[in-house]
Amino acid sequence: MDWKRDLVERLRKSVPGGYRAAGPEASEPTALAGIALCAVGELDHAQRAGNWLAAIQSDDGSVGVSAAQPTPCWPTSLAILMWKAFGEGNNADDYQSNIQHAIAWALADRGRPNKRQPHVGHDTTLVGWSWAADTHSWIEPTAMFVLALKAVGLSQHERTREAVRLLVDRLLPAGGCNYGNTIVLGQTLLAHVQPTGLAMMGLAGEDNGDSRIAFSLDYLERKLASEPTTASLCYGLLGLAAHNRRPAEADSWLSAVYERVVSQEVSLYTLALLALATADEYPLSPDQDRALAGLSEKAWNQP
Repeated sequence: MDWKRDLVERLRKSVPGGYRAAGPEASEPTALAGIALCAVGELDHAQRAGNWLAAIQSDDGSVGVSAAQPTPCWPTSLAILMWKAFGEGNNADDYQSNIQHAIAWALADRGRPNKRQPHVGHDTTLVGWSWAADTHSWIEPTAMFVLALKAVGLSQHERTREAVRLLVDRLLPAGGCNYGNTIVLGQTLLAHVQPTGLAMMGLAGEDNGDSRIAFSLDYLERKLASEPTTASLCYGLLGLAAHNRRPAEADSWLSAVYERVVSQEVSLYTLALLALATADEYPLSPDQDRALAGLSEKAWNQP
C-alpha cells in the first residue's frame, strides 16, 4: 500500500488519541488529526475528533489539554481550527456554538506583559497568548491563536494584529526563533525549528517586509536538510509551505520518517503531524476575507 494511504488509514483508526500509542486521549493530537482528516476529505472520521473536543469544552469556552486536565487552555486554538476546518467541508453550522464560545474565551485570555528591561531583547509589553494562565506570552501558543483567529475571519482584530507584531518582534536578528526570547544579558539565544515553523505559519499572508521573516524561511530550509526530529520536520515544512516554499525533497523526507516510525507503536500526535505536512495543499490557509457566519469584526471588537 502507498505510504500516504497507509498513513491516512492509521489516522482514521486512531482518532481520538494522544501523545503515546497506548496513552490517554489529548486535545492537541486529536485536533491536529481532525484537521488532517478534513484536509483529505475524511469528514466522518474527523467528526469523531470534533465531537470529542466539543465534549471536553468547558462552560467558559476553553478547551484544556485533556478530559482529565481542563487547564492549561492553549489547545483552545487548535480546537477552533479543527471545528472550522470541519465546517468548511461539511455543514458550516456544525460546531458553530463551540467556535463562538472558544473565540470569546481566546479574545479574553491574555499573556502577562512586563515592563521593558534593558537585559531582555524582546518587547515584553506586547500581549499574545501563554502556555499557562497569568504567565508571559510566548511564540508557539501565540502563533496557534493567530492561526485560529485568522481562520475565522478575525485577521484584523486588534488582538490578532498585536499578536502578529509579537511574532515578528520575537524573531532573532539572523532569522528563526525559539520559545520567545531573543537576546538576554547581551547574548543572542539559539533558534529552534519547531517554533520557527509555527511562527512562519502565523505570519503567512502578512504584508510585512521585515528581513527577519525571509531570514527565518532561509533558516528553515537549511535546518530541514539536517534530519531534525519528526515534529520539527513537520512544523518546519508547514512553515515553509505557508509561504509557498515547500522543498522538493519534502515527500522523501516524510516517507523516510514514516517508514522509521511505523515499525513501532506510533502515536496519533506523530501520525497527525506527518499527515498535515504531507498534504498536497497547505491545510491551514488563513481565511482572511470571510468572517465566521453570523459574526463580524465590529462585534468582536466591542469591549
